[in-house]
Amino acid sequence: MSSKKALVRRPGPRLAEGLVTHIDRAKVDVDLAVEQWEGYARALRDNGWETIEIDPADDCPDAVFVEDTVVMYKNVALIARSGAESRRAETAGVEEAVARLGCSVNWIWEPGTLDGGDVLKIGDTIYVGRGGRTNAAGVQQLRAAFEPLGAQVVAVPVSKVLHLKSAVTALPDGTVVGHIPKMDVPSLFPRFLPVPEESGAHVVLLGGSRVLMAASAPKTAELFSDLGHEPVVVDISEFEKLEGCVTCLSVRLRELYA
Repeated sequence: MSSKKALVRRPGPRLAEGLVTHIDRAKVDVDLAVEQWEGYARALRDNGWETIEIDPADDCPDAVFVEDTVVMYKNVALIARSGAESRRAETAGVEEAVARLGCSVNWIWEPGTLDGGDVLKIGDTIYVGRGGRTNAAGVQQLRAAFEPLGAQVVAVPVSKVLHLKSAVTALPDGTVVGHIPKMDVPSLFPRFLPVPEESGAHVVLLGGSRVLMAASAPKTAELFSDLGHEPVVVDISEFEKLEGCVTCLSVRLRELYA
């Protein structure tokens, strides 16, 4: 059994009704989205990840973006409480799954709001975006949950994109990558590499030098290859129409099994 597990959730029939906040709505092909999701999950498995499929939440159009429902640090699963009320019903199946995996489960409570897409972990540093989906009380509660476990929590203003990880992620060596026009304060990140395409700011670390990234960022893939990383490219065009990216579509659990 793989020591690396990834929670995923199949797109539901109402996917095309998903929320959009910072982009214009575009027509979503749900059948193509399902094909792309299957390709994404296959890429995880091909690179040594065991995928665990969360029960469907077909009444929740955005449920495929499972990353927003929970934040993992060490053995603790912090169940999120989205700033978008329509997304709060998504957490039940995820809570059940992480409990089954033996995680210690904590929650963000009212008045706190937090989406998992606002949380970027680099070692024991946890950057949390304070923006439309995550409020100050949510940041405080995340601090209270994780700082006693050894995390250093750094709050980052987010106003130009949906989530912090819509603007930045990190390479295997800890270098933060981001698209500067979508960032509020690039100087908050000590090691920062600007990328030429917006979707190039989104990578999932697969292990070793491999990084999962979207087909819509070919120039960034070339840049990463030139720096000695190995891009694994997937087409997620239908999810990008809903402000989704490669990080949103899974929750990676490596700390539990390392």
